[in-house]
Amino acid sequence: MNERPALSAERAAYLRKIRRETLLVRGSRAAIVFVFFALWEIAADTGLIDAFIMSSPSRIAATTARLAAEGNLFQHIGITCMETVAGFLLGTVLGTAIAMLLWWMPRLARIMEPILVVLNSLPKIALGPVFIVWMGPGVGAIVVMGLAISLITTVLEVHHGFSCTDPDKIKLVESFGASRAQVLQKVVLPENLPTIVNALKVNVGLSWVGVIVGEYLVSKAGLGYLIVYGGQVFRLDMVMASVLILGVLAALMYLCVLWLEKRITAAMIAA
Repeated sequence: MNERPALSAERAAYLRKIRRETLLVRGSRAAIVFVFFALWEIAADTGLIDAFIMSSPSRIAATTARLAAEGNLFQHIGITCMETVAGFLLGTVLGTAIAMLLWWMPRLARIMEPILVVLNSLPKIALGPVFIVWMGPGVGAIVVMGLAISLITTVLEVHHGFSCTDPDKIKLVESFGASRAQVLQKVVLPENLPTIVNALKVNVGLSWVGVIVGEYLVSKAGLGYLIVYGGQVFRLDMVMASVLILGVLAALMYLCVLWLEKRITAAMIAA
């Protein structure tokens, strides 16, 4: 049986330092969240804020438990998650593909760059009614809304990373007779994996924003629908509960992207 080699004293001290730093960061995050909710609850109990308007953690917990008991909550969560993941994946895949095309055709990139910047500055919310007419009042319009918000940002960010690829590396592989496709495969894509992962991180927030806006406009189910409905009937506990659930779901999605980033980094190191 192979035994793991003993760590040196310096290596063991370094690992302990990393573990302490990780625990400190995670503990600080947990403490900030706990203090925030504790102060919120105290302010509501003592009358510093109006609990009916601002709600409170205890009221939100009771509302969440009631919605879960009624059997509607998980259905709304599932619908919103499905729409968000669809928009997230489509935005990332299509955005990366378009960025590859623009890198492949520099003249097209120069033509399209100002157009993309202008398109990115347009208020996508204003296009919501147009998407509803195009796609119909259903899930398709909501997914397209999430896609519209994340697509152009992905194209601009990933194409910028492709354009900033080390030219010396490109010249080196070209000197060995590499084709344009081989340069893309062997140099540009591997070097820009961190850029693509960073685009994923940005798209986490953008996709949730797009889907919730779409649900505001057209949906009859989902967390966005619960927020609109709660505001209309002055059930503000439902609104705040839905917002906090959205925050938890976005955090979980972000953690999935971080896990993917670690796997990609480990694979790059191993290679």
